[in-house]
Amino acid sequence: MTIVTDWAEPKTIKEWSQRVFALRPILLILLVTGILILEMRFDWVERILGAYLVTTNAARPESGAVWEKGHRARTAQINLEKIITDRQTSQREARSAQSFAQIAAGLSAGQGAMLSAERFRQLYLEMLPTVSQEIISTFDLLKIAGQGNWRRTYFEKNGDDLIAYLLDGENRVLREIDIPSNVLPQLGRQDSAAAETLEDLPIFKNRIYPAARFFEALAAFPDEIRRNMILNPAALLIPSGQIMRVGISDEAVSGYIDLGFEFANGTRRQVVLAQGQDWAVWRLRSYIEGKDTAASPITDYLKDQKPR
Repeated sequence: MTIVTDWAEPKTIKEWSQRVFALRPILLILLVTGILILEMRFDWVERILGAYLVTTNAARPESGAVWEKGHRARTAQINLEKIITDRQTSQREARSAQSFAQIAAGLSAGQGAMLSAERFRQLYLEMLPTVSQEIISTFDLLKIAGQGNWRRTYFEKNGDDLIAYLLDGENRVLREIDIPSNVLPQLGRQDSAAAETLEDLPIFKNRIYPAARFFEALAAFPDEIRRNMILNPAALLIPSGQIMRVGISDEAVSGYIDLGFEFANGTRRQVVLAQGQDWAVWRLRSYIEGKDTAASPITDYLKDQKPR
């Protein structure tokens, strides 16, 4: 009967006080209070739970909003690092490029690179005059440079074409230059070739002629045609030595054909490149090889000038 009374609901205040202030309730309250104080002071529950989650992290599936957010953040970071790396690489390649063609080759679609106005002028002046005029007239470039506002040039790949923006100090566009893809192969050309003899350049294989024979054939044509056979003849007066042989390429690019002039200066050999209009060079080559001896080149030229 006593046991039943101990577990029954208290009926009086005295019984309530005896129940509350008994030894077991007091010990229980002290224990819970101590646990709460230790938790607030040392966060031991979170630490134990965190350590447990770390040990089971590899086995748990990557799902939920937190996982998705973390995955998107990692993906964005990787893509950002790739964009930065690609841009730094393209910028570094553009600064070390020796021609506009190399700049175009180092850029992918949508990428860009910035060069100083001075570097643009250097690359422009290193090209053959006939090629540089395909990009922008020297007089137009001189006018822009003379105004004193040109500070930098931004290159951008647009499909296979290369676009150059001449910018001022506030990045306003002074001139937009569209360089078509068919012109790009010509932009890396220079007067001097990295060769000592014409045999070192495959484009002249089986089309190498003695200089005397070449210039004899050249002299058979009037000046109006010769200007198209060698577009920049003054460049051939710069190297020292004597022209021994001349090579004529069999490939026309953008309406031009390469000619190679092999200079001899003592034991030193050097090949200097020039260009001519394809129709004029083919005619000169035909005359050199004796295929155009039936008619006088001057007579043919005069016939071409008659109205039809």
